[in-house]
Amino acid sequence: MNENITLHDYIIDHCNESMEAALSAERYPLWKRSCPEMNDIDFIRFGLLRGIGVVDSGRHFLQTTENVHGESLPLSTYFKSLKSPRRTSMLKAIEKQSYTLHCRTLASRGVNYLRQFQELDQYAVEAADGPFIDHACHTAKGANGKVYAAGSIYSMNLRNGLLKPLCCITNGTKRNHEIPVLRNHIEKQNKEVNKPEKCLYVYDKAVTDYVWWDHQTRHENYMISVLKENSVATFFESIPFDKSNEINTGVEGYSLYENGGIKFSVVDYRDPETQKCHSFVTTLPTSINPGTIAMLYYKRWTIEKAFNNSKSNLKETKAWSSNANALKNQMHLTSMSYNLMRVLVEISKTQDPELIHPSDKKYAKTLEKREQVARKRGCFVNPLFFQARIARIASYTIRAVQIAIITGKSLAWVMSALVARLVSRPDQIREH
Repeated sequence: MNENITLHDYIIDHCNESMEAALSAERYPLWKRSCPEMNDIDFIRFGLLRGIGVVDSGRHFLQTTENVHGESLPLSTYFKSLKSPRRTSMLKAIEKQSYTLHCRTLASRGVNYLRQFQELDQYAVEAADGPFIDHACHTAKGANGKVYAAGSIYSMNLRNGLLKPLCCITNGTKRNHEIPVLRNHIEKQNKEVNKPEKCLYVYDKAVTDYVWWDHQTRHENYMISVLKENSVATFFESIPFDKSNEINTGVEGYSLYENGGIKFSVVDYRDPETQKCHSFVTTLPTSINPGTIAMLYYKRWTIEKAFNNSKSNLKETKAWSSNANALKNQMHLTSMSYNLMRVLVEISKTQDPELIHPSDKKYAKTLEKREQVARKRGCFVNPLFFQARIARIASYTIRAVQIAIITGKSLAWVMSALVARLVSRPDQIREH
């Protein structure tokens, strides 16, 4: 990472590197084409500038680009490119390589928020969810004369905090349920020649479909969810586990259940702090510790912080268009924008092992207070909560990135600003 260049140039370099990787990954990419009016790198760069900046619409973005960055782009060219099927295929390939490059960067820096769960080293662990935003202004009404919110499904890598776009749910012309869309996406992914490592999806209870997920284990796709209260299942047998292992703190039972001939595991977990009981269901092998399953579901809520960043800080509260290709492009560019800032945050936190972000220190103090209150009731906070966690990207960080792009500040300036915000590490917070 060359910190002497401007942040804007760093974004361009990353786009070029991702493009080269995408071209090398495919022998004859059908999406490769020369467009003199706006080449593909500029298309991606403009998309990232729109994703990072705070604008109300596409027209607002073009006016900002001309007045602030001194780059004039015809309105028709920009909006047509957003709807281009070729651009969508190109951006999908670029986003995939961008994500891979970011993963390598963070791994080289030792960023691993699942380090204590070594049994998951062979899994890609992703928390998934489908946020909805306002439909685009010109969205056509459906057959019933109504319009709905537009939605897409994203996943967050629980190992490093990076966001990945999965699929679009609806453009707002009709109301769609997210789970069938997610299933179609996973089934398409199963057909890929170079399928990634084992995939573990952590989703809410809406995802539960025992027959379908049992079939997915053949493709090494697994899930963790919360057991529905009205779930019909028959106890089959208990699963032995190490109660002395700290990872299994709070686990009261680990059992195999059966539904329609399909077997799955259920973890009965009692929160040692609140004494509330929760039941989690999974299709993972029974060799995985039950405490790991419980903790991963708690970590699922981390993805909500990314959605909060997107909606509150980046103002991504409205679809860019009702066109399917434009929505896919928005989804990919939103993820790339978020990941760019996530990487800057994580790298800044690795500059000095003795320093952490203020939000982490605040979280540690909150845990201390919770521990004191719990002790008075004869309870305690699960020690795994004191491990380092994926924190929400601070508003300060996002503003610093936005200012650096507008004023032409260097990447070194951004990193110095982020490092200057770090504070001393409390004893309770451990390293990645």
